[in-house]
Amino acid sequence: MSSYTKLSILAIVLAVVGISAYAEKNKDSDALAVTQAKTSLTQAIATAEQHVNGKASHAEYEHSKKGWVYEVDVVSGSKLFEVKIDADTGAVIASKEAKVDDEHEEKE
Repeated sequence: MSSYTKLSILAIVLAVVGISAYAEKNKDSDALAVTQAKTSLTQAIATAEQHVNGKASHAEYEHSKKGWVYEVDVVSGSKLFEVKIDADTGAVIASKEAKVDDEHEEKE
């Protein structure tokens, strides 16, 4: 193995380790960010369930272009809805019907 190949492999390994450390750090800070939300997860779920008259099946707290939001999947009858709740105001900012198969594949 040439020294060029060894350096290339080393560079790739270092890049992967750096990216992994960065992702883990951001994951931790994202998890702690929910403590700053003015709307609780429980409130967001209740709002989403009322909005589409259904039951929540999954919820996430995530950062979007509009700031922090709760993304709540709600089952109403035989339909699945994705409802986004503003973490500061508690208001519904988006709601759309999602295909059950697509949603399942997306989460995996």
